[in-house]
Amino acid sequence: MPTRWGVFQTIGFERETSDESRRVETALAILLGDLTEGAPLLRIHSQCFTGEVLGSLRCDCGEQLEIAMRAIAEEGRGLVIYEHQEGRGIGLMAKLQAYALQDEGLDTVEANHALGFEADYRDFSLSAAILRELGVGQVRLLTNNPEKARALRDAGVEVVAQVACEAAPNPHSLDYLRAKKVKMGHTLSLVRHESTVIEVTHLPAGAVLFAAAAERLL
Repeated sequence: MPTRWGVFQTIGFERETSDESRRVETALAILLGDLTEGAPLLRIHSQCFTGEVLGSLRCDCGEQLEIAMRAIAEEGRGLVIYEHQEGRGIGLMAKLQAYALQDEGLDTVEANHALGFEADYRDFSLSAAILRELGVGQVRLLTNNPEKARALRDAGVEVVAQVACEAAPNPHSLDYLRAKKVKMGHTLSLVRHESTVIEVTHLPAGAVLFAAAAERLL
């Protein structure tokens, strides 16, 4: 698949869930280069139709995907696992309802709770299964969400580094990002900057690095 960042290989995965719904989960692995040596860069990314297709400024999802694709292309190897988990797992329609509640003053977590949802329904076990299928046992994870690193470690995937994947906040996204930092534990600086150079550092087993280098403040 030719992209703005280079030509990537794409592989589709699906599996039937083990719960009573028996629904089919889908994900797309977007690969570049040799993943068999060392720990490749990995981004586990959840679908965001509003941010990635419509260009919504209410979230950082589209920018995070671009940061990851660019970082992988610059290194010459790595992968993005693109999960079909819109709105942190509540779906597009519920996400729009949550947007309406946010317009009334609730934050993203409060809006989910008001609709009867948890703050985050996502399950990263399919991503872990994809990594096993691809023979990838250790990764450098592009994320601001420590829960993703925890989920991979619990599934037996070694996360040798956690690498910041932070987009600059804008007036429309700042409250959303602040709620993710304060209420969901995401490692966000909330500093407005023109660009972030991703820096990857190897750490001893069990250690975590949050690295965002060469920020130029406005």
